[in-house]
Amino acid sequence: MIKAIIFDLDNTLVDFMLMKRRAIEAAIPAMIDAGLNLEPDQINKLIDEIYSEKGIEYQKVFDLLLIKAIGKIDFKILSSAIVAYRRAREASLVPYPHVYSTLVQLIKLGLKLGIVSDAPALEAWLRLSSLNFQHLFDAIVTFEDTGERKPSPIPFLKVLELLNVKPEEAIMVGDWAERDILGAAKVGMKTAFARYGDTFNTQNPNANYELNDISELIDIVKKENKLNE
Repeated sequence: MIKAIIFDLDNTLVDFMLMKRRAIEAAIPAMIDAGLNLEPDQINKLIDEIYSEKGIEYQKVFDLLLIKAIGKIDFKILSSAIVAYRRAREASLVPYPHVYSTLVQLIKLGLKLGIVSDAPALEAWLRLSSLNFQHLFDAIVTFEDTGERKPSPIPFLKVLELLNVKPEEAIMVGDWAERDILGAAKVGMKTAFARYGDTFNTQNPNANYELNDISELIDIVKKENKLNE
């Protein structure tokens, strides 16, 4: 009996990479307009190098960019970058097709909803609140809540504890096979691979289910819980 659906956030509920790309694309000309004497390709290359070194969620990317590029933080350039980035991010932060309707249908079926995300707590909550999703979930576990990242079992066990369900009573939905699917499977959860959000061209995610559209979860739950019989 499935009692809970647990989701990754980025590239599962929202197209994080699209949002990130558009936000960076907006910040680069803003920095040049504010006086950064570099070509767009040079700036983009530096940003890619910083994210590769520090991680895609690194919050001081423009600070470090300026230190690398001109040896100091120029607050005129920095503020221009941040404002342009935030405006583009807000405009680009949209859920994948059918996410909202699927979440509502799952709630109507009596399921609890949770999130396990490696994103920083504030960033995860800001994304959810921007989409007005913060009220739909019964439990949200971010990196700060456990100090562990997926595929560590600790975040998965934490969300199961908060939802008060057993591993076999939950399905984990995620786009990253080596983190979302492997980690959840190791603690005994069923898994659904979000093929629609896959950015790694994953060939075999080793999941119980694969989703080309998040709405396919509804039939999976009905099948698991024998609601069609």
